[in-house]
Amino acid sequence: MRTTVRSALTGALLIVALAMGSVPAHAAVWSSTDKFGSFSTNGYTLNNDVWGSGAGPQTIWANSSSNWGVWTQQPATNGVKSYPHAEFDINRSLSSINTVTSSFNVSVPGSGVYNTAYDIWLNNFSFEVMLWMNEKVAGPLGSLRQTVTSGGFTWRLYTGSNGSNTVYSFVNTGQASSGSVDVLAELRWLQNNGLFGSNTATLGNVQFGWEISSTNNTGTNFVTNSYSVRTS
Repeated sequence: MRTTVRSALTGALLIVALAMGSVPAHAAVWSSTDKFGSFSTNGYTLNNDVWGSGAGPQTIWANSSSNWGVWTQQPATNGVKSYPHAEFDINRSLSSINTVTSSFNVSVPGSGVYNTAYDIWLNNFSFEVMLWMNEKVAGPLGSLRQTVTSGGFTWRLYTGSNGSNTVYSFVNTGQASSGSVDVLAELRWLQNNGLFGSNTATLGNVQFGWEISSTNNTGTNFVTNSYSVRTS
């Protein structure tokens, strides 16, 4: 367990490093430049997840599951380069779940091409459900299906495919860098409207982070100030 003194020093160093636009590797509890570097803590797994073609350098860092981020430098080309995220495993049938809620607070750049999004996997990766909380220039896969009001937000729902599985993207009609989300409400809406193919669905995990396409080749910081997932 870190002491209060170290925690305060770590926070101060982290703020200075971010203000200077550098990677806070020396201040964070953990950091990695590996494309698929990962770190497990407090029931969450943090993943750098630099998976896209033509991706530039990216460093992920973490002080905890609720305070982490990346420094990333991505070219001004098409396509998602990375999805740095925190993953929380659930692995339960929707029928056995009463609640899945999440809260988040992030600091994001004013330029570039990206979205802040939940990425939720069901039925052994047969279905992917994304909740776009805010976006800069980016657009989702597929075509617009309809507008949905659910879980405290009004969404534009898109249906598409990534070539391997069906993707449902709920795109927030507003722009939220913080808030609380009733994740289960959107999953229930899809289930109740028959979009999982049956009434039986299993929730594998909930991921949260940023789909980053471009930072205009400029080193840029994305920071999670607080984050949690709760289920019962």
